[in-house]
Amino acid sequence: MAAHNRESAISGAGVLASPNGHAGPRTLAAAGRESAGRPFEIDPLTDPRWGRLVDEHPQSSIFHTPQWLSALQNAYGYRPLVLTTSGPGSPLTNGIVFCEVNSWLTGRRLVSLPFADHCEPLLAQSSDSDLPLLHALGEVSRRRVKSVELRPVSWEPANATAFRRSDQFVLHRVDLRPPIETVYRGFHKDCIQRKIRRAEREQLDYQEGASDELLEKFYRLLTVTRRRHGLPPQPIRWFRALIGAFGSQLKIRTASKNGIAVASILTIAHRRTTVYKYGCSDHTASQYGGTPLIMWRAIQDARAAGHEVFDMGRSDLDNPGLIAFKEHFGAQPSSLHYWMYPAAPWRVRNAGAGRLSHKIISLAPDSVLQMVGRLLYPHIG
Repeated sequence: MAAHNRESAISGAGVLASPNGHAGPRTLAAAGRESAGRPFEIDPLTDPRWGRLVDEHPQSSIFHTPQWLSALQNAYGYRPLVLTTSGPGSPLTNGIVFCEVNSWLTGRRLVSLPFADHCEPLLAQSSDSDLPLLHALGEVSRRRVKSVELRPVSWEPANATAFRRSDQFVLHRVDLRPPIETVYRGFHKDCIQRKIRRAEREQLDYQEGASDELLEKFYRLLTVTRRRHGLPPQPIRWFRALIGAFGSQLKIRTASKNGIAVASILTIAHRRTTVYKYGCSDHTASQYGGTPLIMWRAIQDARAAGHEVFDMGRSDLDNPGLIAFKEHFGAQPSSLHYWMYPAAPWRVRNAGAGRLSHKIISLAPDSVLQMVGRLLYPHIG
């Protein structure tokens, strides 16, 4: 999509194309006649109305925030944009946020949003989304982008937009509204409660913050964990960008035994939600209970801050171990569907598939593995 230096109205010209090149179910001109509004594109990093909408909308998350968008831009060079029917000079009542991923490997794509577990369209009413989405499809039909991807929690695009379900995940959230004692009783007695008590007996050293020292400990464990899963780690510049963008809203929590970090997680707070975004550990030290301890501390802190939800993010359906881990904390599962037009792009998990690639990753030095991550992740948002 061509760059815009200021808010601009979007033309309704052009016919939506289906994947086989034939005309789609609607034309943008027809959509324009059926809607009282016009689609506009705005820059969410410079238009203050976007930040106000995110602060006020009940469906917003950390992934909608200007901080998340600026981190994506600073770390990966993605260009954020919002499609809305609210015109210049009027209050922003709706918006669908995207990033343009421009890659020679995976193509030029619109993603809502890269590396986000979910990203609900922020709408005043469901029909608000039709015209901006039809414009996004128009970009595909004019071959300006390869595909458009949506990652809503519960919202579904209208059939007329021609979006189809692509990936499916499980989303887990812990309800923090009950008393903290009730939340704790919801933990699995053997897998979580017993390990928390073990960690307390071991007197693991607990640290939290966002210092360079904690980031280094976190990133060392992240590299170990990603290697174990047959994947390269995300580039460290991504985590530095997140720290720079979110400030005190972001915390790295680490448990150490004898001065050596054995578990670490990264959480980000937004309004009444704490998001558990990344977790890593030394699998050989799992008997010390480091991960259950720091998760429990994060949940306690979130509850004390008045948060109502501890968002544990998405899990692949074929990862029963991760699903069980989250449900052992009392997290409630729900279905999470992604939507794509016209076809799902190549994904990072495919890069780690197969015994050969897993073997290569398991033998590669940390420096090589981290270099692969730096080269790969900008293409797969």
